[in-house]
Amino acid sequence: MNAAPAAPLSLDSRASWTRLGLSLLVSLIGNVGMWAIIVILPAVQAEFAVDRADASLPYTLTMIGFALGNFLIGRAVDRWGVARCLAGSAVLMAAGYAVAALAPNLATLSALQFLIGFGTATSFGPLIADVSQWFLRRRGIAVAIIASGNYLSGAFWPLILADILAGPGWRTAYMVIALTTLVVMLPATWLLRKPLPASAMQAAETAAALKARDSGLSPRALTWLLAVAGIGCCVAMSMPQVHIVAYCTDLGYGPAVGAEMLSLMLMGGVVSRLISGLLADRLGGVVTLIIGSSLQMLALFLYLPTTGLTPLYIVSLIFGLSQGGIVPAYAIIVREYLPAREAGARVGLVIMATIFGMALGGWMSGLIYDITGSYRWAFLNGIAFNALNVAIMLAIWMRARPRHPQPAPA
Repeated sequence: MNAAPAAPLSLDSRASWTRLGLSLLVSLIGNVGMWAIIVILPAVQAEFAVDRADASLPYTLTMIGFALGNFLIGRAVDRWGVARCLAGSAVLMAAGYAVAALAPNLATLSALQFLIGFGTATSFGPLIADVSQWFLRRRGIAVAIIASGNYLSGAFWPLILADILAGPGWRTAYMVIALTTLVVMLPATWLLRKPLPASAMQAAETAAALKARDSGLSPRALTWLLAVAGIGCCVAMSMPQVHIVAYCTDLGYGPAVGAEMLSLMLMGGVVSRLISGLLADRLGGVVTLIIGSSLQMLALFLYLPTTGLTPLYIVSLIFGLSQGGIVPAYAIIVREYLPAREAGARVGLVIMATIFGMALGGWMSGLIYDITGSYRWAFLNGIAFNALNVAIMLAIWMRARPRHPQPAPA
């Protein structure tokens, strides 16, 4: 087999790292859409005088919009470039926040949150796909850094919004986000308007084509296998992330302790993403994902006998350190094995599947709890879906291993 061509100067260059830094800034601002509605949820519930299930509807619609946006905007990025899509999304999000700040009822707020979630998606999957185009040798760590922007946004924005919520309230907070989105994202987007040089794109296409022939799978088959695997791992991932606060409340520790454990997971997730990026540069995306998914399944097993406060903190940290690098690994695999010119659409489809997996897993865990009165079977359900993910990725790895020519029979 011929070796992949050396990367041209435009890949893994200073321009690539500068673009990564600008993209990370955009990600920090753009991903606020995933976290702002969570932060303002109690205030919204109190103002509109609804129960917790109804107050959660804006978040649900945010995630639906986020999932669809990753796929549809990902396809648009392949055609028009990430800069135009980011600019359009910035305007859409700013308008959504501004109008949502004037929402007279919960239904209006929920509909606007769908648009906000849709625009927010541009700062995740499509932006990851764009960054991946500019790197070859250091693609793993580059993808890990830009993917960490989502978690970093979740750590940064609640601190900012908390002070505003304590004073003027959630409507003022949304106006602040609307203004920040325009002031920061539009100039940064303008700086990202330069397209990837054709020579770099051709080199990436050639490297991906060589690996794709090794996979033994058609691009469509591999994409859908990754999508199913993404649902499996994220159904499992959602159990602790979505229900850890309720779980701690059931154990008598209170919601504040659960929130601390969730924060610990996210912090561990950032570390995990960076370490996984370094591993992916050495081992490839498939092996990195198998390692992360296997460790995540181990952490889910550890939750089963754990009820003590300190052990729960430790297991939650282990879970965060295990799962953070899983979702970015899908983008790396797509770039390693599939056509570079279709990266936006294919990364978007797989990321959409992982988000639907999170939504499905969160709902399934709640349903299982309602039926059984315990989270034990919900953890076991997550472990089963996690095992499906590991099985699919092992099958892909077995097909993608280098094949040595067999000697001719004597």
